[in-house]
Amino acid sequence: MADKKQQLVLSIIDFLNKSIEDGTIKQDDREGLEVAIQCIGEAFGVDPSDDGQREQLSIKPATLQTIFEVFLKTRNRVSPSASSSSGPSATKSSPPSAEIRKQAEAHKSKGNAHMSAKNYTAAIDAYTSAIALDPSNPVFYSNRAAAHASKGDHAAAVLDAESAIEVDPKFVKAYSRLGHAHYTLGNYRAAADAFQKGTELDPTNENLKSGLKSALERVSDDDSPPPLIPEDQLRPSSPSSASTRGAGGQTGAGGLPNRAGLADMFRNMGGAGGAGGAGPGGGMPDLASMMNNPMMMQMAQQLMANGGLEQMMSNPAVANMMNRVRNGGGLPSMEELMSDPTMRNL
Repeated sequence: MADKKQQLVLSIIDFLNKSIEDGTIKQDDREGLEVAIQCIGEAFGVDPSDDGQREQLSIKPATLQTIFEVFLKTRNRVSPSASSSSGPSATKSSPPSAEIRKQAEAHKSKGNAHMSAKNYTAAIDAYTSAIALDPSNPVFYSNRAAAHASKGDHAAAVLDAESAIEVDPKFVKAYSRLGHAHYTLGNYRAAADAFQKGTELDPTNENLKSGLKSALERVSDDDSPPPLIPEDQLRPSSPSSASTRGAGGQTGAGGLPNRAGLADMFRNMGGAGGAGGAGPGGGMPDLASMMNNPMMMQMAQQLMANGGLEQMMSNPAVANMMNRVRNGGGLPSMEELMSDPTMRNL
């Protein structure tokens, strides 16, 4: 049985057990549901009372319900016509009365007290009660987002922060909540977008500016091409190859070796040679030597990073050399390459 299926089954069992505990299921239906839970667990080999298996399969701090809400939110973005009752737009109606607003504020105050006591589950329940009474107040969604984040359920925090923004697009605190939730989930570009929108509303907010700076730094890191080989493995294999990386006229612009450096490197690598099959002393190196040479790997890495590889492959001189190889002429020697003006200008 695949672990993912068992994870889903455990999440379903937890949801059903919670529905029994919180009174969602009527007393008359409890016994039948308990039997069903036992049958589901046995059918899929899941025992919710097994602490070891629970630790392996649990998806906490997320729950089946929060994952489902994420799906609904995503589906609504892709298909705006799809209806959903999970967001504030689905619950818009006539404004609540002053008395209802007062009751909602009382639930919010209870939630704040639970947050101070670090009783985050109770805080979420209190804020949920406030939202049920007055879904037009963005503070309730924002506070519940903070409670979810404190529990480690950042996916749910994203949903509530987005709901707060949907209710009031100028509510700055919600952008901060959204940015921090995305950042914690590793969605650095989304985090940067949230912080950026928040700073546009409140340019003096230091929390938003700091968050934006941190997110943009991570976005920059994510956009850079991954190294072909780790930097600590880019070591010269011989004194002469080390010289191609340092000063003294052996290194060209961008860290790539110049023509003299390339010539020295190829001569030291030796190999099968060109059409004459010569060994060391002018022939082109064999493929294995090239792939094992750290300098060649560094060159390849830098060429891929700055677009030089595409330019090289579109050069007529390279095309002529490849045609020569395909026609049985073999690779040119180092002297031939360096005496060809078009190859020298690559």
